[in-house]
Amino acid sequence: MTERDEALLTRARALEQAIGEIGTTLDETTTCRELAAFLARHLHGAVTVDLLDEPGAPARRTASAGLPPSGAPAEGPATVGTSPEGPAASGATAPGPAVSPTSRAGSGAARASAVPPSAPGLAVPLAVHDEAPFGTVIVTRRGPAFSVDEVAVLRQAARLAARHLGHARRLVATEDTALHLQRALVAEPGRPHPNLEIAGGYLPAGPRALVGGDWFETVRLHFGRSLLVVGDVMGHGLDAAVDMNAYRTALREVAATDLPPHRVLRHLDSVVAQDDARRPATCLLVRVDPARGTATFANAGHLPPAVFGPDGSAELVDLPVGPPLGTGVGGYEPTTRPLAPGETLLIFTDGLVERRGEDIDLSLARLAALRLPAGSGPEQVVEEVLRRLDAHHAEDDVAVLAARVRSRPTP
Repeated sequence: MTERDEALLTRARALEQAIGEIGTTLDETTTCRELAAFLARHLHGAVTVDLLDEPGAPARRTASAGLPPSGAPAEGPATVGTSPEGPAASGATAPGPAVSPTSRAGSGAARASAVPPSAPGLAVPLAVHDEAPFGTVIVTRRGPAFSVDEVAVLRQAARLAARHLGHARRLVATEDTALHLQRALVAEPGRPHPNLEIAGGYLPAGPRALVGGDWFETVRLHFGRSLLVVGDVMGHGLDAAVDMNAYRTALREVAATDLPPHRVLRHLDSVVAQDDARRPATCLLVRVDPARGTATFANAGHLPPAVFGPDGSAELVDLPVGPPLGTGVGGYEPTTRPLAPGETLLIFTDGLVERRGEDIDLSLARLAALRLPAGSGPEQVVEEVLRRLDAHHAEDDVAVLAARVRSRPTP
């Protein structure tokens, strides 16, 4: 085997390792660190990666690896273009513009494609072919100039990282769109009567869950009453979200007939049971009657609600629990209790309280043990409960809805 053959084999092995080591996650910072570590090991120099958050923005130092060359010349590294047909790919050398490690990515990368023989370092754009660069990779070292094979490894590793960065950013954009859609579906319920103060919140189950089946709703009824709803379709993903929207639409139609909550559940259960493709769901209905100061509950396999008193203490409402919707079994019972002035009702999905490996009674006891500031209204109750139960790190979707009878002005 000739010396050139050995060099090509070494290059091929290095690129094979790059495929296995760079882009192991969808996290931008991790990808940049993997790139820097790989290049520092294979090119025996100091590597920095500067990333652009968006085109035209200043680059930020995202990763670095290797020791900086002691006594390195003051001038910056030469820039190597991404074209495989450029002088760097063929082994030719020609003067090229210098790019400092802190300059904007791509500021000179697209114009130069040469490696000066005495260059202390190299800079290549984080880009795939002619796409806009995501940033710049800079390698500096003491000793001999970079060989053609080393330049090729640098350029191909940067392209590989850029490909993964592009995938990650496209996924983030897709997740962003899906999350806004989910929040639009969940966080814009129908308008209750003005005699109720309402606040709600929705949190997805981590960064990889696009949409889910948790939802809440309010329906305006006759005689100043409002129907409050929270539901949880089993499962996650787009299918669960589609079923969630179907449940929500059906509920609005049934609730418009002004049936009692337990009969609304019975009707929903029979309708859904006729569709084998529809996923089961738990659901809790509360009909609030401010004129009478009462709340009437009906429960289909859901967790009990909580009521926060004017002093900030919490109490779980003991309810009979019927089967989830979609079983066709029925058997829902109503329960009515007073809803005094200053009390705030909280209904929620299980993601708020459930924790892996913990008994649900302990989870609910944690909620009941909360003591909020006295006089907390719906918005403060939602914010405090989500924060104190660390719902932002929950393993499941979280939907919460809080309501309080609006105080009437004294004459």
